[in-house]
Amino acid sequence: MSGVTASVAGPADWPEVVALRTRVFVDEQGVPPEVEQDGRDAAAVHAVSRDASGRLVATGRLLLRDDGTATIGRMAADEAVRGRGHGAAVLAELHRQAAERGVTEVELHAQVAARTFYERAGYAAVGNVFEEAGIAHVTMRRAIAGAGGSGVTDRSGCEETRPVRPSE
Repeated sequence: MSGVTASVAGPADWPEVVALRTRVFVDEQGVPPEVEQDGRDAAAVHAVSRDASGRLVATGRLLLRDDGTATIGRMAADEAVRGRGHGAAVLAELHRQAAERGVTEVELHAQVAARTFYERAGYAAVGNVFEEAGIAHVTMRRAIAGAGGSGVTDRSGCEETRPVRPSE
């Protein structure tokens, strides 16, 4: 995993971001294209990670909210590099970007199969498992260091159920 890094995506990265997300979400996981392409990308901060050959192999996005929090979503890693640190590098870069923007807490909808990945990054599950785009998810949150937060906010008693909606 040493040497794996991520950076903020630029316009030149966009075709590769779209291709990777289409491979992972639409082709591999069966998410409908209209759900994956939700029109919120232009307002998001995107992070990417590349392998040693320069191929874009992981991505994710950060969407800021008006209340000082943000959502992380569209976390995707090419099947060939899963478990090699690229997703963790993207997540860490999104956390850095959130902190730079004064975000105090981030939330995401983790696929249940990826829950431990996010727990290792300091997230805690809140609420119950729900279906999103035909896949079991759980809402997870964590505080952002350096942005005024000191820990994960426990709101589990407030979120007994959640409606099915596209991943953020």
